[in-house]
Amino acid sequence: MTALGCHVLFAAKYAAIHDNIYFIEGGKMQTKKIFLPESEIPRQWYNIQADMPTPLEPPLNPETGEPIGPEALSAIFPMPLIEQEVSHERWIDIPEEVLEKLLIWRPTPLYRAYALEKYLETPARIYYKNEGVSPPGSHKPTTAIAQVYYNKMAGTKAITTETGAGQWGSGLSFAGKLFGMPIKVWMVRISYDQKPYRRIMMEVWGGECLPSPSTATNAGRAILEKDPDCPGSLGIAISEAIEAAVTGENTKYALGSVLNHVLLHQTINGLETQKQMAIAGDYPDVIIGCAGGGSNFAGNCLPFCRDKIAGKDIDIIGVEPASCPTMTMAPFAYDFGDTAATTPLLPMHTLGHNFIPAPIHAGGLRYHGMAPILSQLILDNVIRAENIQQLETFEAGLIFARTEGFISAPETNHAIALTIREALKAKEEGKEKVILFNWSGHGLVDMMAYQDYLSGKLADHAIDEEGIKNALRDIAPLPKPRQFKVGKVD
Repeated sequence: MTALGCHVLFAAKYAAIHDNIYFIEGGKMQTKKIFLPESEIPRQWYNIQADMPTPLEPPLNPETGEPIGPEALSAIFPMPLIEQEVSHERWIDIPEEVLEKLLIWRPTPLYRAYALEKYLETPARIYYKNEGVSPPGSHKPTTAIAQVYYNKMAGTKAITTETGAGQWGSGLSFAGKLFGMPIKVWMVRISYDQKPYRRIMMEVWGGECLPSPSTATNAGRAILEKDPDCPGSLGIAISEAIEAAVTGENTKYALGSVLNHVLLHQTINGLETQKQMAIAGDYPDVIIGCAGGGSNFAGNCLPFCRDKIAGKDIDIIGVEPASCPTMTMAPFAYDFGDTAATTPLLPMHTLGHNFIPAPIHAGGLRYHGMAPILSQLILDNVIRAENIQQLETFEAGLIFARTEGFISAPETNHAIALTIREALKAKEEGKEKVILFNWSGHGLVDMMAYQDYLSGKLADHAIDEEGIKNALRDIAPLPKPRQFKVGKVD
């Protein structure tokens, strides 16, 4: 057969397998990557508030203790996002203008982790959803594009935000450039110093990035006056970004996690994954995602939570740093979303808005609170949580890089570490489990973290119990949710 004939035959076989990529192991053709055609991209977001066993308790006005109305949020969010925040409609249409931008990289591929399975000698089948293929390299632009679009339609002229490790700041800067929206980002100081290339990514897309705490806001100056060497926290950065939004002309604030509308936008991930798992002929027994504020974990798992609420037997696990154990050790209480106490009170698992976590490299997981939706689902036993120390997560990241090839963000390494634990548990039990995890971002601009790990400079961090107790004292006078639950550290 001629070279041209071989090429034509290969092309015909490739077309016959519907754009999914196969590889040969032991003479048997096996699927490695499962793609959805662009025509199959979900055209609606899924709103789990329509199906939650227990409705969310309302945000409260911190001065009156009464539930807030939409007007309380209008100073920082455009009305379409406020409407999504409080909506109980099960399905919300995705605007065509948003879909057009999402098609730059979505639908994202689902991978089967054959090499990792082989290395672990596990009977488990491991799948991971690759959100690292977006231009900024994470799941964050999925909601950033929606938020910038709605702000643009509402007449907003500029947007402020915070970022931890820089994934959200770079995602919002990217989205801002697509819609011609100026973006100003306050980046947690320790991550600003550790991850300069994420700052540069923001600047490439036209965003302005400041270290937090900064001298540009009253909130930042107050923190620096008390502690000039403060490493910062997401709570502090949120305070600065909100202050800049409410004092700026035609300026709004955007949040990359925690709030209901953010989790809503991310559900396109899980809806794609459900279609891809059906193509694979599999269904997950275990679903895993790392969680700081909760957006990437929720985006992948919430459509499956609907299945679990309807009776499916699924173990859905969020994993967090042992040094910032919001879901695993904190009370379910009302608290502010930021350190300066400028937000409404949210019902959530919280370590206290003044808690400053240890300066681990997973900067995106250093948040004192957890999304109210996920917090309520924990109370209702729909999902559960575990925490893992830093060194175990980087060891897992190395295993993944040396088997599957991809270098993961430090946040993503938490999901990989728990996936390895669950795969080894399946091996011990001799069970053929199907494990799905969300690969929420690559680590190609986190190489200093890997260098520190490989050179022995990284360490585990003991839980700052005294710091947590002090921070929780600050929320003691606040109203308590109906389902108030004391944490393991109180």
